[in-house]
Amino acid sequence: MVVEHRSHAEGLLCEVGRNAYLRALQENRVRTQEANGIPCLADLDLLRPDPEDPLWLRPVAPSVALPQLLHRMEECVAQQRLRGARMAAAFESLMPLARSEGPSSSSSFMRVLDGVHQIMPAIGLAARSSQEILVIQPGGKRPAENISRGLPIEQGVLDRGGRIRTLYQHTTRHSPPALAHYEQLDGDVEVRTLDELPKRLILFDRAYAFIPASKNRDDVALELRQPDIINYLATTFEILWRLGTPMFPNAEPLPTTNGITPRQQAIAALLTEGLTDADIAARLGMNVRTARVHIAKLSAVLNSTSRAQLGYLIGKSGILDRASG
Repeated sequence: MVVEHRSHAEGLLCEVGRNAYLRALQENRVRTQEANGIPCLADLDLLRPDPEDPLWLRPVAPSVALPQLLHRMEECVAQQRLRGARMAAAFESLMPLARSEGPSSSSSFMRVLDGVHQIMPAIGLAARSSQEILVIQPGGKRPAENISRGLPIEQGVLDRGGRIRTLYQHTTRHSPPALAHYEQLDGDVEVRTLDELPKRLILFDRAYAFIPASKNRDDVALELRQPDIINYLATTFEILWRLGTPMFPNAEPLPTTNGITPRQQAIAALLTEGLTDADIAARLGMNVRTARVHIAKLSAVLNSTSRAQLGYLIGKSGILDRASG
């Protein structure tokens, strides 16, 4: 009998696949012939060949599989953004012709803003009558002058009865300039934090979006007004927002489990991906020295004497299971 696995089209684990994976975890193996009829197990890379017996497959631990899958999704998002930036650059020279054709051409409007002298006026124009700002701001601590630059724009939205929601990385919780900035604002403002975030996003009224348009420069942005793209970005923000921990106005503490802080849990997950200290620091919005301090503390808690042993002890300890739970 052929069973239809509808969730495969969405890249998810179907019920049949989940049951087979659960059984593989319980029995520490599953027959290759049985798994071949469940495509989502292979698509999600949840089973690996048994080196001792080709007739069997071994399950990948959930604490290892989940970070790998999330990392794969982030890479896909990054590739799409890069593709969008290249497309916008290719079409930039055609924009004057499109605008001259009349108002109908503005429905799929995109343009590259090269330099702060172009970015700030465009943001100011988008914010002029906005009632909502959604922001993703990765990178941890930021210079006070960069944070204060947006104060007039933000307060203008709040004065009109609007709201502002911002996502930072956990490292921003220790940034006095960031906390002082939000204390200055008067109105409906909320800030939450996560271990990791995608690239910067500023979204006005779910109608105008600004995202980075260059991998190597901070002063090149892509302005978007295309409704489908805007809806995708807004949905992404809402998903991340629900996962965030409140920072302002009512901060919730980041819990510590058995001496392991949330930051160290995030570092542990990235260590299992084989990332370097520099890559881990960049992903979590901290400097390399700070990342190494946390890795050293993690090694001390788990009694690890080497990098290879640390990865093994992380998987054995259940740290990642607690972090994902």
